[in-house]
Amino acid sequence: SAHGDACGIVAVARIGDRAVVLEDASAAGLTPVGWASRVTALARRLGADQIVAEANQGGEMVREVLTNAGLTQPIVMVHARSGKAARAEPVSLLYEQGRIAHAPGLEALEDQMLLLGAEGPEAASAGADRADALVWALTQLMLGGDGPRIRSLG
Repeated sequence: SAHGDACGIVAVARIGDRAVVLEDASAAGLTPVGWASRVTALARRLGADQIVAEANQGGEMVREVLTNAGLTQPIVMVHARSGKAARAEPVSLLYEQGRIAHAPGLEALEDQMLLLGAEGPEAASAGADRADALVWALTQLMLGGDGPRIRSLG
């Protein structure tokens, strides 16, 4: 919304078993047409293979707005079933393994990543829009799914 968090728009690419975060095009105060146009322009410029969009706050309307903005890439709709910090845990392991690199100029995203899962007033007041978009993109690209998987060992 015009007064809410920014719309998280992040581009990532896979190279073998590694990924590179290419760009953070997140922006606040956009209308649905505004964020859809932004996503479409970024996808065209970078030659995106697919778009990952969270459907919790708009469902099929998200897909329709993106399609109406001229997006031609397949759209993978994901649904949040756990909190942002829990969704980020599998992706954080990829960072620990040195499998994710960042292009220059992603300071706002990186600052937000540091606060994801942190406690205290600064963390509580910080939105996680950019970092959450990154988590969704890397989960789809590197882990092949829409959220953490928990498996019993034993």
